[in-house]
This record gives sequence, C-alpha cells and structure tokens, in this order.
Amino acid sequence: MPHPLISRDHVETYQRDGVVLVRGLFKDYVETIRRGIETNMSEPGEYAAENLKKGEGGRFFDDYCNWTRIAEFEDVIRNSPVAEVAADLMRSDRVQIFHDHILVKEPGTSKPTPWHQDAPYYFVEGEQTISFWVPVDPVKEASLRCVAGSHNWEKPVLPTRWLSEEDFYPDRDAYMPVPDPDAEGMRVIEFEMEPGDAVAFNYKTLHGARGNNSTSRRRAFSLRLVGDDARYVDRPGRTSPPFPGHDMKPGEALREDWFPVIFSR
Repeated sequence: MPHPLISRDHVETYQRDGVVLVRGLFKDYVETIRRGIETNMSEPGEYAAENLKKGEGGRFFDDYCNWTRIAEFEDVIRNSPVAEVAADLMRSDRVQIFHDHILVKEPGTSKPTPWHQDAPYYFVEGEQTISFWVPVDPVKEASLRCVAGSHNWEKPVLPTRWLSEEDFYPDRDAYMPVPDPDAEGMRVIEFEMEPGDAVAFNYKTLHGARGNNSTSRRRAFSLRLVGDDARYVDRPGRTSPPFPGHDMKPGEALREDWFPVIFSR
C-alpha cells in the first residue's frame, strides 16, 4: 500500500501524466522551510542567482545545493514523509537525494519561469526521477505549470539559460525547440495550493511558472530525488548543478557519499 498521504490513484496519475499534486505533504514543515529559505537568502550559496534583467520589476531569486549547510533543509529531507512518498510515486525501492532548490518571487515580479525540462540540465538519466515543488505561501496566480505527458516525449526540449536566453549546450539539433504550450493547445496542469502542498513531477516533465503579480511573496522549496534506475550520463558541457570533481563514470549509480540514500524498502 502507498504511504497514507497518497493513494494508488496518485501513483497511477504520476506514472501517466508525469505530474501529481500531494496535498499537505510538508504541512508539518512549513515553518522549518520558511526559516531555511530566509537563511539561504541572507547567506547565498555559490550558485545563487538573480533572474531579472535591468528594468524588470520585482525580484526573482533562486539558489540550489544548500541542504548540507542549512540545517532546516536537511531536517525536511531526512525527517518529512517525502522520501517514502517519492518511492511510491516512482515505484522505486530506494530513494537518493540529488539536490535542493529554492525559488523566490517577490511581489510585483511579473516575469514567468521559462518553460523547460529539468532532465537536460542534469547529469542524470532514468525513468525513476522526481521533483517536489513546495510553496510556503498560498499560491493562486503564481503557480507551477506542467504539461501532462511531456515526460514521454521522444526528444528532450532545448535547455536555455534563464537570464541570457542562450542555449545551454552547443548541439541544439539534439533537442526539440522550446514549445509554447498555451498556443499549441497542450494539456497544462496547474493548481491553487496552500503552504505545504507539493506538486510532484518527473525530471522530463515540461514545466514553468507564472509571474507573481500579487502583493504577497511566493517562496517555493524544491527537492529533487532519484530512484533505482537513475544513472550518471555525460552531457556536452557543464551541467546545472555541476558537482565538480564527482568522478562518476557513465552508467554508474550516483555515488552515495555525495547523494545519500534517504529511503530503502
């Protein structure tokens, strides 16, 4: 049986659509995540970025790979129900941490998060992958948006740099152009969410997010995990995150001293 927070329908929806909503997954950790985000923003890591061009209003901050130095994030990762729920949704016996990510859109930030898949940026391949996007503020207009079934597309979507909009890798022929899901009539899924709810989606699911035109903050914590079949793969350039010096070879499982196992059946 799946974890009590989810049902078989959650699992089937995740497998079919590549995205599912899990209500209240982090409800007991909302204040913990908020504290972690404030620490992260006051003490940014080496990958912290501001994602607005000159003249664009608001603030769009993101940062990742901070769970080993921010105690609140490690608490959430190791002690919340997320690892077991991830195993159930992926149909995996084990779960490893890949990385954490925060994305903060202050009030009046009209810039949307560009449409993208996570997988092309990562050095991970596999069907058993999962991201959790968790707002710690009520979300209506500034929600995450996912294209149902896009995790099954035969060709990956071209990865680009969010600020400069340049191609991330040199060989654009290996990718399909970034689509416009609304104009092309794709099935876009988005949810109104309360703090602690979580959208779970596959690394290959096309997703983006609306701007935050409200008068409230939109702080989100994202957690990326992998399952049994995840393997290291070479990319034609520096990945994001890069994890320099990892020394893994193509086809190897992610090294457990850097990417710990947080759940095993």
